[in-house]
This record gives sequence, C-alpha cells and structure tokens, in this order.
Amino acid sequence: MSQITTCTFFKLDSFSKKFWALTQMQLGHAHLKNIQGLVFYKLLGSGAENGFSSKPNFGTYALLGIWESESHATSFFENNSFFKKYSSKSSESFTVFAHAAEAHGKWDGKQPFVSHATLAIDKPVMVLTRASIRISKLISFWRKVGKVSKSLEDYEGLALSIGVGEWPLIQQATLSIWKTQAEMIDYAYKNEKHKEVVRLTRKLKWYKEELFARFIPYKFEGKWKGKNVANFLKD
Repeated sequence: MSQITTCTFFKLDSFSKKFWALTQMQLGHAHLKNIQGLVFYKLLGSGAENGFSSKPNFGTYALLGIWESESHATSFFENNSFFKKYSSKSSESFTVFAHAAEAHGKWDGKQPFVSHATLAIDKPVMVLTRASIRISKLISFWRKVGKVSKSLEDYEGLALSIGVGEWPLIQQATLSIWKTQAEMIDYAYKNEKHKEVVRLTRKLKWYKEELFARFIPYKFEGKWKGKNVANFLKD
C-alpha cells in the first residue's frame, strides 16, 4: 500500500446549506475521528479569488485527506455518513486523487506527506502552498498577494486554482492543478508578480509556518462548474 492524498471540493447554493457547511468547520471534526486509514485531514473554507484571498467564499468548502491507501479513501467516500450528507447538500462536488512527489515545510508542526512519486515535465501536476501568517505581518501581506491571485487568470496551463484556508486572513492555502509541470514552472519562475511575492516573503518573513508540496494527480471524480472533471486536464 502507498499513501495517497485526496481533496474534495463542495459547492453549496442556498443560504441554509452554506450555513450548515460553515458550522461543519467546527462540528465536522467529531465525524472525522478514528477513520480507518486516515492519517491527516483538514476541513477548509475558501477564498473568493483564484489564490490567497481575504474575501471569503461561503459557497465552496473542501476536505483534504491523507490516506494509507486508495482503498481506505474509497471506503470512506462510499460509506461514511458525514461525507454522504455533505455530498447530498452540495449542488456540485469533485474529488482529486494524487500521489505526493515532493513536500517541504510543516503543517501544524508536522510534515504529513510521504513522497514516493516522480514528476514529469510534460505531465500534470498539483501544487499545494499553505502558510500561517504572522499577526504583525497581516497588513503588508494582504496588500501584495491579491495581485498574484489575479495574475493566475492569464495562464492557459492552469486547469484549476482555489484558495482555501482553516482560518480567514491568518491560515491560507492555494491548491492548483496544472496541465503540465512545464507550464506551472513557467508561471512560478517567469511571472513577475509571483516572483516579487516570493522575494518579499523571504525579506519580510511573513509566515510563522509554511508548506509547499507537489503531487501527481491521477484520478478525478465528480463535476465542477458543470463539467465532468474526468476530462479536467483535456480542456
């Protein structure tokens, strides 16, 4: 068996369903304890922009899970009552399955990803960036990152980017899926706005904890924005 990572996104439409999902950011933890094969998880809200955003999106939530094997994840998705209830309240949802290829940094003081896959320059890649922002740095951070989020919109190689987080403003993450690693690298190293934020991150020490990970996405299930995500990387 080899570790896999899954991330499920849920879209909720009505006020009552959005409110229910918001309450699960706290109440949902009770349903995720002692799940067989689940070694790490996060219930996440989302931002209103492509990447980091100070504006919340109360209509989109995510469940990130790290599993001992795909069979453990599949069993959870097929049988867990909490997951089924969340899915039934969602107008759309999709799950990406991925193998970790590399990871640096920590999340809540630990490095949860076991890297065992090899990236290819001409194959798809999923990127997770996560940071816990220092309270004293919040103003300078949020003045800069919006420009980077906006700059993502111009990249054809980007299949999806969603800003997520555990707490608004303070604990933020971006999950992005790219059609090829080459296109992701082109953005990361040639986009001037992105390069500026990387430089300022080192100079101003915005984060008290950060994590960067790359994955090979190998399976998609569900629908998003009216599209079957099995064809996600073909559009």
